[in-house]
Amino acid sequence: MSNLAGKNVLIVDDDPDIVTAISAALEDLGVNIVSTGNGNAAVDMIQKQTPDLLVLDQMLPGRSGFLVLEKIKPLRKETGKPPVIMITANPGARHKMYAETLGVSTYINKPFRMEKLVKAAEQLLSEDAE
Repeated sequence: MSNLAGKNVLIVDDDPDIVTAISAALEDLGVNIVSTGNGNAAVDMIQKQTPDLLVLDQMLPGRSGFLVLEKIKPLRKETGKPPVIMITANPGARHKMYAETLGVSTYINKPFRMEKLVKAAEQLLSEDAE
């Protein structure tokens, strides 16, 4: 496998097909995957056990991806974790800029090539391993 085996990745997206596709792609890296389709549940999960990587949809029931980031900001400021890949169907440049101000590491518009997400995940998880 890769040196990423055993890393924990939280996927937060309310589209089960996207969660399944991302999970399948990332499982090849040997990472542990946990997922939820709800922003509030994501915050609870992150506060209980900080994942090594967060793959976060922008538009979610319960709490948007942006509000999830706002809520976990103190934790991320303190620990530097988790790095975040935000995925969104929203094409606006304004949203991307806002995501970047919230500390999103990688911002990917849907639909996207899975290789792009996997490459970003590998890079962020590898940086964490160093």
